[in-house]
Amino acid sequence: MKTSTTIRRGTVLGFVMAAILLLLPLSLLEAQKVQVQVELFLPREREIIKEYFRGHPGGLPPGLAKRSELPPGLQKQLKRKGQLPPGLQKKLEPLPRELEVRLPRVSDLGRAVILGHHVLLLDRRTERILDIVENVVGLATGR
Repeated sequence: MKTSTTIRRGTVLGFVMAAILLLLPLSLLEAQKVQVQVELFLPREREIIKEYFRGHPGGLPPGLAKRSELPPGLQKQLKRKGQLPPGLQKKLEPLPRELEVRLPRVSDLGRAVILGHHVLLLDRRTERILDIVENVVGLATGR
C-alpha cells in the first residue's frame, strides 16, 4: 500500500511541478509585454499629439519654432530603442505646455521632446529613444 500512495503523491507532485514550469514562462512573457507597452506612447496619446499639431498652423508656438529639417544621415539614426545621436541633445525642444498637460502619463515614463518634425519619448536616465511619433510637427502647414 505504501508504494501506491508514494507513486500517487509522486505523480501529483510531478503534475504540479509541470504546471508551474509551464505557467512560469507565460507570466514572464506577460511581465515583459507590460513593460514594453509602458515604454510606448499609447494610441490615444499619439492621437492627442497629432491633433495638437494639426490645430496649430505653425506647428509650434513662436518661441519654439526654431526647428529645422534633420540631415538624412541623422534622420536614419532615429529609431525606437536607439540612442539619441551625439550633438542632437542641443536641438531638442520641450513640448508646448498646453500639449504636455494633456499627456500626464508620459512624464512618468520619461520626457517627451520635439526634434525636427518628430516627437520623441526619451528615457530620462539614459536618453534612449523609447518611442517616436514621426512627422507630426508642422502637420497643418505641411512643413
